[in-house]
This record gives sequence, structure tokens and C-alpha cells, in this order.
Amino acid sequence: MDIFEYMRETNKEKESPLAARLRPMTLDEVVGQEHIIGKDKLLYRAIKADKLSSVIFYGPPGTGKTTLAKVIANTTSSEFMQINATTSGKKDMEDVVAKAKDIAGMYGKKTILFIDEIHRFNKAQQDYLLPYVEDGTIILIGATTENPYFEVNGALISRSHIFELKPLSIENIKTLIMRAIESDKGMGAYNADITDEALNGLADICDGDARHALNAIELAILTTDKSDDGKVHITLPIIEDCIQRRVMRFDKTGDNHYDTISAFIKSMRGSDPDAAVYYLAKMIESGEDVKFIARRIMICASEDVGNADPQALQVAVAAAAAVERVGWPESSIILSQAVTYVATAPKSNAAVCAIEEAQNAVRETGNLPVPVHLQDAHYKGAAKLGHGIGYKYAHDYKNNYVKQQYLPYELSGKEFYRPSDNGYEVKIKEHMKKLKKEAE
Repeated sequence: MDIFEYMRETNKEKESPLAARLRPMTLDEVVGQEHIIGKDKLLYRAIKADKLSSVIFYGPPGTGKTTLAKVIANTTSSEFMQINATTSGKKDMEDVVAKAKDIAGMYGKKTILFIDEIHRFNKAQQDYLLPYVEDGTIILIGATTENPYFEVNGALISRSHIFELKPLSIENIKTLIMRAIESDKGMGAYNADITDEALNGLADICDGDARHALNAIELAILTTDKSDDGKVHITLPIIEDCIQRRVMRFDKTGDNHYDTISAFIKSMRGSDPDAAVYYLAKMIESGEDVKFIARRIMICASEDVGNADPQALQVAVAAAAAVERVGWPESSIILSQAVTYVATAPKSNAAVCAIEEAQNAVRETGNLPVPVHLQDAHYKGAAKLGHGIGYKYAHDYKNNYVKQQYLPYELSGKEFYRPSDNGYEVKIKEHMKKLKKEAE
């Protein structure tokens, strides 16, 4: 390294964004994701023992995918290389593979390759990695915000462990904010403090994204003058100004983020469109994430309306797609349409009860055998085993219905789905009753 490169690296370290400066170096410094890096979990043990196999980290931005890769880089005895799929191509991968082969041959060391945004690689680029992952030339760490089962080749997935990272909890975010304010690597030199209201508000509005929170607190401290006492005091108005969103107030009456969401859902469930729209407006004015609101409407349409009005879910899903394309402020109209439709629709939780009872039955009875006449009969030799024999094809019978055993015999006569007396489920109930009566 020459003097100019040394100065660049030194200045880069000092001038890096707060999130980069505070990035953990060891597993014990990582905040959150206990479900995969708790001390009794596979990933924790594999990193500690330096026995990591290929993995793919999947989760929203700011949840620690790159952080975990950097921790692995700091703890492994293997060679660690990194590329980003948004700026790298096949030539870069060829260079990595060539170096990995040299390192293995000369030093007997393995090479870990971290590919950020791996879903950006096309199929051919991903296919190029396969033989080298399979023969151990490289150990792959992929990071993606997209569902890998849709965006990453199945062959790569089958050779990797998938670890899903969750949005950080509010308490996790608060821990990171306080670490940023107090740490010498962070903003400790600025002698700053933050009010409880500002801390809670920032932690809540960041939706589990650590990078968002750290960027906001860095901006707040850097743009706020010191008071007469020599300290930088961060208040809620300062936080709101930095993130350009109004934060839900955490007052003593409990009128906060979660109470508003709860009231919103219960108002739709309780068929009160006026209250539902009021709480929708409150969330919009407070800067709630439009995707979060849309998800709550879709859940309510299925959980509380269900088949009493099957159209409700279609309206909710269409609204969710539309708001992503349209944006504010017009999205408020689309959300209002969906909310008022779901709120005024006939209600039924029969679908919820059905799946809960069915899951309980599965847990209690275990893996009951499928009736032989329903078993797959399409492969050679199935008939010799009796599979499919005796099956009655429903379309060969009146009303396209025929009585036969579908549930495992041990659950004969068991009912899970019981349509309500509301909305379209009245027709469903009458239809099923007619089918069964005419088939007797």
C-alpha cells in the first residue's frame, strides 16, 4: 500500500457513514436476529467453529445481512472476498475463482465469496458459480432483499442454507441508537443526548431498519447546535425534521403506534367504516408506511371477511398493488376505497377457524396416511401398490360431486370449515347441503 492509498483508507474510515463505522466486528456485538445467531443456533455455532458452508441471507434492508458477512470475514481463517452483483459481472467471478484455486493450491485455505444483492445476477451468472460451490472451491455467502426461492437458482439454493433475517425490534433499534450516541466510534465526541420521546419515535418509525435509524441520528446530531450546557440535545421535532415524517406520539394515554393499528383493524372487523377511515387518516398523517397499511387491509379481508365476501380480498390485493404504482397523495384515496369496502363487507372468520382446527388436528394425529384411492397413480408401478384404485372422478357424476373418503380414515366425519350465515357463505352452505343431499 503506497502513501496515497494509505491516506485514502484512513480518511475513508473517518468519513464513512455512521452505520459503516458502527458495524460489529464480532458476533457478540451484533444486535437482534437471535432466532439465527442465538448461542444455541446453527449459524452461531458454525461461525464460531469456522465451519461455515454456503449460506444465503434474506431479509429487508438494514437488518444485518452485510454485517453478518463482515463478522464472518473477521472471524474466519479462510480467505474472504466480496463483490456486488449490481456492479460485477462474470469476469469478476472468474477472477475470484482463479484466486480461490491459487489460494487452495498454495496455502490449503478455503475462500469465502460474499455476493451482495445476489438476486441481481442473471441465471447464467448464477449457473457459473455452481460447480465451484459444489466442489468447495468457494464457500458462497449471498445476500438478498428478495425471496431467494423466486430470485436465486434452485441449484444454488439446494447447496446453501437459507437464513431469513427479520426487521429489528424497536428495542433493538433503541440499543443501536444509544450505542451510536455514546460510542467513540460513533457520535460520542459530540456530547449528545436524546429525549425518551425522540428515541421511541425514531426507533418506531424506522420499521426495523438499523441503517435508516443510524443515518437519521447522525444527521440530527451533525445539524443541531450545542446548547449553553455544551451538549447537543436531540428532541422529537429535530428527529421529525431529519426524517421528514411526523412520528406517532408516545403519550401517557397509550395513544401510540400499536394502539392506532389495533383500533384500525378492530374498526374494520367491527364494520365501522367511519372509525376505520379515521384511523387510516391518522396513520397517513403520521407517516406510516403505505405497504404496512396495505398488508393490514389484506389480512383483515381474509381473516375477518373471508368467504362471506370473497371479493374483499381481491379489492385489498388490488389496492396494495395500486398504491405502490401511484404513490402519495393519491394512494390515500385507494386505501380509503379498500378500507371502506372491507369495513362494510359481511363478516366471517370461518376460514381462520378452519385452518386453526386443521393444524391442531395435524399436530395431534401426526402424519396420517392418505386414503389409497387418492394416492398418486401416475407413475409406473403405482397400480401394483393399489394406488388410485377405486378413485371416483367427480366430473363423472351429477353436479360434479360424489361421496367418497377424502380425509384420512382416522378423521372420518371431521368438519373444519363451517360456513357462517353471513354474505356469500350463506350460498356456500346451501350449495354444499344440496350437493350432499342429492348424492345420497
